Amino acid sequence: MERLFSPWRSRYIESFSDPAKSGECIFCRVNKENLDDDNFIAFRGRMCYVIMNLYPYNSGHLMIVPYRHISTLQELSHEESDEVFELLKKLTDALQKISHPEGFNIGSNLGRAAGAGIDQHIHFHVVPRWNGDTNFMPVLGDTKLISEDMKDTLKKLRSVL
Repeated sequence: MERLFSPWRSRYIESFSDPAKSGECIFCRVNKENLDDDNFIAFRGRMCYVIMNLYPYNSGHLMIVPYRHISTLQELSHEESDEVFELLKKLTDALQKISHPEGFNIGSNLGRAAGAGIDQHIHFHVVPRWNGDTNFMPVLGDTKLISEDMKDTLKKLRSVL
């Protein structure tokens, strides 16, 4: 079995303070700050908001975050679940319009063992994908190339959302 190492992932996970120590989750904090431009919040719904991932796998990597601080699927209300799914459709449509990806990865890492960097507040990833979007840079250069400035992507997203 081959093993792939991603040392940048541990820096990403460690970049968030432990809510048990700080008393506040990063998703709850950015929601309350009301600094949507600074925090790259692209859209606010009734039950959830959409935020750009500050450490994206690809340009346009988004996350859907319920306003309520919950950590499991079972805790989602029917209304929250419905809005998450509607936002998944809306976001893939918006990303298709602005950047024409050839596919998407959509999902959630539930629990630390499943790869969740922030496991105490459930969230759902939408990652646009293109054929050939992975290359040697992350492996050999410990560098991920993002082809567009996040502020430009945020403006484009807002224009279609």
